Parts: sequence; C-alpha cells; structure tokens
Amino acid sequence: MGAVNAAEGSDFRGPLDATRAATAVLDADNRIVGWSPAAERLLGYPPDEALGHPIGRLVVDRAGAYQIATELPGAAHARRQVLHMRHRDGRIIRVTTATLPLSHGEAGPARLLAVADADDTERWEALQSMLRGLATQSPVGLAIYDTELRVVWTNFALYREMGSSQYAGLGPDDMVTAGEVLSAGYPPTLEETMRRVLDSGEPVIELHYRGRPPVDPDHDHVWSCSYYRLQDTDGTVLGVCEETVDITDRYLAQQRLDLLVRAGGLVGTTLDMSRTARELSAVAVPQFADSVTVDLVDAVLEGDQPAPGTARSGRLVRVWGRPGAAAADRGAPAGGPDGAAPPTGAARSPAPDGPATGSDEAGSADAGSDDTGLVDTGPVDTGPDGSRADGVGPAAREAVAYPPDAPQLRCLATGHAVVTGRGPSSLVVPLRTDGAPLGVVTFHRERHPDPFDADDLPVADELVARTAVCIDNARRFTREHTAALTLQHSLLPRNLPRLSAVDFAHRYLPADSKSGVGGDWFDVVTLSGARVGLVVGDVVGHGLGAAATMGRLRTSVRVLARQDLAPDELLTRLDDLITQAAEEEAAAPGSVTGGPPPAAGRGVGDIPDDQAVGATCLYAVYDPVTGVCRLARAGHPAPVVLDAATGAVTVPDVPPGPPLGLGGLPFETVELHLPEGSLLALYTDGLVRDRDRDPDTGLDGLGVLLADHRDRPLPELCDRVVTALLPGPVEDDAALLLVRTRMLDGDSIVTWDLAAGPEEVGRARALAARQVAAWGLDELGFTTEIVVSELVTNALRYAAGPVQLRLVRDRSLLICEVSDTGHTAPHLRRAAIDDEGGRGLFLVAQMTQHWGTRYTATGKTIWAEQVLPPP
Repeated sequence: MGAVNAAEGSDFRGPLDATRAATAVLDADNRIVGWSPAAERLLGYPPDEALGHPIGRLVVDRAGAYQIATELPGAAHARRQVLHMRHRDGRIIRVTTATLPLSHGEAGPARLLAVADADDTERWEALQSMLRGLATQSPVGLAIYDTELRVVWTNFALYREMGSSQYAGLGPDDMVTAGEVLSAGYPPTLEETMRRVLDSGEPVIELHYRGRPPVDPDHDHVWSCSYYRLQDTDGTVLGVCEETVDITDRYLAQQRLDLLVRAGGLVGTTLDMSRTARELSAVAVPQFADSVTVDLVDAVLEGDQPAPGTARSGRLVRVWGRPGAAAADRGAPAGGPDGAAPPTGAARSPAPDGPATGSDEAGSADAGSDDTGLVDTGPVDTGPDGSRADGVGPAAREAVAYPPDAPQLRCLATGHAVVTGRGPSSLVVPLRTDGAPLGVVTFHRERHPDPFDADDLPVADELVARTAVCIDNARRFTREHTAALTLQHSLLPRNLPRLSAVDFAHRYLPADSKSGVGGDWFDVVTLSGARVGLVVGDVVGHGLGAAATMGRLRTSVRVLARQDLAPDELLTRLDDLITQAAEEEAAAPGSVTGGPPPAAGRGVGDIPDDQAVGATCLYAVYDPVTGVCRLARAGHPAPVVLDAATGAVTVPDVPPGPPLGLGGLPFETVELHLPEGSLLALYTDGLVRDRDRDPDTGLDGLGVLLADHRDRPLPELCDRVVTALLPGPVEDDAALLLVRTRMLDGDSIVTWDLAAGPEEVGRARALAARQVAAWGLDELGFTTEIVVSELVTNALRYAAGPVQLRLVRDRSLLICEVSDTGHTAPHLRRAAIDDEGGRGLFLVAQMTQHWGTRYTATGKTIWAEQVLPPP
C-alpha cells in the first residue's frame, strides 16, 4: 500500500520510457550491439560482457529452470512481454520488455529492446489505469481549478451530472443555481472555502452543498464535496481538486430519519391536544411541509373515544392551523402563508444540517370563577394579541364544515391517506388509535414545486401515528381530569347561601396539578337560630383518594352539625366514626393495615389504608345574636382573628386535640367573643408552610396581610393572601376560608319568659302576633300563632321549670324558638284516627320550612323557621 499510494516524487513518464528504461540495441541475429548504463544497473553486466553476445543468453524460460534460451521468445511478433532474466550475480529477475524496430535491413541495428523491472511497470500501469478510470469511469465527479479558482478540467462523471455545458473558466459557485452551503462551520460560498484550502493546504472533507444543476433546474440536489490542494513535485501550487458525490436520496432519507427522531422528542411533551398539534407542526414545518392543519372529532376534545364507523357523523374541529386554512382545505385559496413557521423549503428541498379563582362574599361569584373556589393551576399562555400561545388564535377550535367529497372526510371514512393536487399539494393522514378515528392531519405544500408522492407516505404515517398516540393519551387524561374535577366540584361547597351571621369568601388550591383535586376542604353550614357552622379540614395525601375521603368527612361533618352538637362533641363523634371504619378495614382479609393475606404478597386488589386516619379538622359555631364563637380543633392549625376595631391580629389558644382516628385525648371547646366586623381566617397548613418556610413565618405573613388589607372585599383579600403566600406551584393542598362577622340588630330579636300554666299559651300567641305585625310580616301572623301555640303547649305539658319564647328575624327567615329545662326531644309521629293528640308537631312540620331540637347546658330548644315573604 505504501508503494502504490506514494505519489510523492513519482515519475509519470513510465518505466519503459526510453529516457528511463534499460535499453539494448540488437542486430538482425539478436546479438547485442548497444548497451545502455541503465541496462548495466538493472542486470549488472558491463558493456564489454554484454556486447556481441546473443540476448538469449540473458533470458531464462521461467524462474527456477535457469535454462538459457537461444532466441528472444516471441521477438518476431510481441512488442511487450514479461520475461525472466539472469542478473550478473546469478539472481533471476522479473522484467517487462518492449521492442521497437529500428531498420528493415539485414545488417546493422535492427531493434531496440527496452527493459524495466516488472513490478515497477505494473505499479505504473495500475496508476495509469486509475487515472483513466477517474477521468472516464468513476461515479465521483472531479473538477480541477487553477489558482484563480476557475475550472480547467472535469471528468466524465461531472460532465454527465451537470450536463453538456462548458464549464471551463467558471467559478465553483457558477456551476449550479441557488447554491447554498449546508454544513455548519464553513464559509457561505464554495469559492471562500476553496480559497481557504488553497491558502492553507488543509483539505475539506464531506462538505454538504445544495443547488440546482443545469440538467435538473427545477429541483434541489445535495452533494457531498471534498477539496484538496494540487501541487507539483517542487511544491508549486497548481490549484484545487474538487470531488463531488450526489447524495440527494441519502440526504433526504437521513433528513426524514432526523425528522422522526425529533418528533419522538418534541411531540407529546404535554397532555394538551392543541399543544401536541402545535408540536407536530413545529416538527414538520418547514422540512416536510409548508404548513399543517389538525382537525379532531369533537368527541375527542371532550375526552370521549369515537366508535369505529362514526367518523362521518362526528363534527371536525380545528385545533391547529394557519388563518384561512379551513377555506383552503375546502378548495378556496388559502389567503396567505402559514403563520406557524417560515417558508424555507419542503421534503425535497433539504434543510441545512443540524441536529385564582373563587366565590365572592355572601355566596356571589367572581367573574371567571366557578362556585367551588377552585383555583386553576394550569393557565394557558397568551400572546400580545390575546391569541393562545399554543397556536390556536381567536377562532380557536372552530368547526370545519367540509363538503362531502373533501379528502379529509374520505380519509376518515376509509382510514387511508389521501394525496391531492400537484401544486399546491396536500397529504391527508388519519389520526387513529385502536381502529378508532380521532381526526385528520393535513400537510400542505404551496411553495415547493414537488408534490407529495409515495415516498412521503411512510414519513407522514409515522409522524401522525406518534401524534395519534399522544393525542389519545391527552384524550384519556381529559376524560379522567373531567371526572376528577366533577368529583371535586361535587364534594366541595356549591351555591353557598347568603347569611345574616357572616360574610365569607374562600379559595382552594390542589397540590395535584395534573388531576386538579386534593384532600383539603372547607364548608359553611347554616344552623338553627341564625347561627353558622364553619369547617376547615385536611386529609392526608393528594389526588382522587384524598378527595373521596374528604367527601366522606365533609358529609359526616354536615350531618353531625345539623344535630346542633357542640364543637368538641362533633369532633368526638367524627373521631369515633373514623376509628370504627379503620378498625373494620384492618380486620378485612387482604387489608394493608391488618395482617397479610393468606396468599403470598399483596396485589392491586388489596384494601388500602384509610386516608381519613390522621386527618385534621377545625369546627366553629358563630352566633350572631351573642357574638360568641365556639370552636374546637383536631390537630388542625388554630385560626387567625383580626379585631375590626383595633386591627390587632391574634391566634387564639385553642387546645389542638389529636388528629382524627388516632384517639387518646379529648377535644375541648373554646369560646371567643368577636366584635362585629371581626375577621376570622380558617386555613389548612398548606397555605402557611412549605419546604422553604416554617409555619410561624407563614402565619406572620398571613397576619400582616389581613391587617394591611382588612377593609378590602373578602374575595379580593383572599386573592391577595393566596398570591402572596403561594406565588408558585404548591407542594401541598391549601384551603382558605375568610369570614367577617356580623351581629343581628336588637330590634330583630325579641325574648319573653313564660310562667307555668295553660293561660300562658294564649299570652304567647298574642305576644308573637303583635311582634310579627310590628315587623310588617302580617302574612306570617297566622302560621306563627299556630307554631307558638303548639311549641309552648308541648313545653308546658312535658317539661318542668321556666319556659322562654324567642322570635328572631333573620335576613330571609323568621325563627321561632321555645326553650325549657327538659332533655327529652319531641318526635314527629303519625297520629291514629282515634288519637286525641299527636298532631301538633305534624302541623308545625307542614307549615314551616324547617324545625328541630338543639340541646343546651340548661335543657333544650325547639325551633321552627319560616321563609320571609319577598319585599
């Protein structure tokens, strides 16, 4: 290899050239009459030993035989042949000979015999064959440029590749049109690249160059180009040699492969269908298409999966596309270039190389919020013009009404790709998973002259198949997310009433931003006597399991609260319920909290831990008549109280009690006297604590925010608190319930003490009738007299001790209360035909909205509520 490739110092005249070869002059009898110095160097014989002797004495028939031939073999006919000749030292050397006639006479010199080493001759002939092959047979295009970088010679391959034009005198960038260097790190023109090679002598290997050759002026080709400097044996620079190979097909195949690789990494980064469609467009444009439109069946956007065969009946909705694309798809002009990406080519024009919302006060709703106080933790980015950053503009998700013969509908119906047009051209590919149609993707080429063809179908199918998987995942997530939000909305308070006792606002932020649900909760429960129950709780964990557990606890709290239990008693009963449920679960076969199941290992069917165990809860009851708030807590953070008069912020000392389900210590109720307008903040620990902040710091921040903005509307104050304390993604569910207290006017409350005796029933009726008339509620006078009569009669008949009658006029209710010292609650029953009594409570229940009994420290109170007539 070293001898063959050693071009340095090579003599291109050839070993048998008369100026280099060993020569002997022969007469007609083949006797040597002339002997050159080169012949002496090659064979070792001096002239005096060679002259006059037959040439045949030096020739042997074959190596190893050493027999002297009397004549020159084939001398009469062969001009060139390979012989074995004996060196003077006895060696047999292999030579190549050539004969040249000198005269036709019988006397004097007859022939000239040129002799050269056979190995040297064969190497030289191989070099000559290679040069002839490069010039005439090589598939690699060759061009030689002089020092002015002008073409002086091209081989046949380049001539065939470029056409029959004459290229002598042209520069490297003049041979093709629209030339462009694709490889990074090189000058923008070939002439600059070649000038660098000419000056430095450093070769350039496999530079990719794109252009349109004269033989195919309408299509781009890509060549792999290499350059090296040419110089003679003295080192004088002669020019630059260019080697080119048309790699268009290979380059396009690599570009398609790169396209699919990029699609694998860039398409489907989120579970948003519009974002996935935008990512597909970003990958396909401009390399594969000039623009892309994506239409989905409307059911897919709702999370449903269209059944096979229903594609034509479904409505297609545009989730990604340029302005006017729908019209273009229906056959009208597109109306402008694709706004998704610059028009810089298509598949056959290869690209350069390269690798807090919530509810308002008193139950009214904020604009843009739902009635549960859920805060959307996944906003959609918008641009300066208000269009969505995911590529869907103001006409987002517009329905596309295709004509019956549109390629999109044919594609949906058949499940096969449809190619239309020659220029512009479209390729419509179905989005399908498991045989179900999700929609169609339409690739457009408006500016590129090459229409879509069969070579593009595998690439388009692969791109769309990957996109279909991502969109189907997004569809499944949409379905599950919708179900989760529906569950969360059904579990959190909805349509909270307007209350006389308090104004309130709330916010809720789930930590599980994917499902949007969590385990924290709050509630506002209307109680008898215009009182209100306030609840906030925290379930261990996040997600659907925590949300379901939260729903159980919230329902339990509401049921217990309706029984007018004291806060400590309510938490005690709630704790008993959770403890009992946990014990029953632990005893079940296969329970994680109990012993291991008989079978080895645990599977997906094992009963999980009850997430209610360890939950925390705070329950408070506020009475607007007395301004007293009674509260107890089970492992939950104490509330923050702001005095409206002084602006002082305090955290009341409420015994914490153990978390629910753990048992051990009793719960205790604390009474707070709250002036009218006091601000009460009930919250979960996710609001004031995170990984980088301890609860005390968060609590101080909450107090400062309440004090600085106490006069602002509660919804605005809620937003300020959430924004300041939770500026970014939350690590734990957070709930906030802000309550501003009110007190009923003295004119709205009237109390009478009644003596024992049946005559007090008539007196009570008269007192109530006069008071109802004084309040202007004459429509309720008759009903009120009957209710008072029945309740007072029951109290006087079945209870001992003093009886008290109280009327309360609330914002929307007239409340009648009769208190006594008895501890036996009356029960509604169906009286028999022959019963003389037992119909009083039935009348009360039929004539009022609600009635019930609550126990006090001195006895009980029976109450009944009537709805005030509209003003």
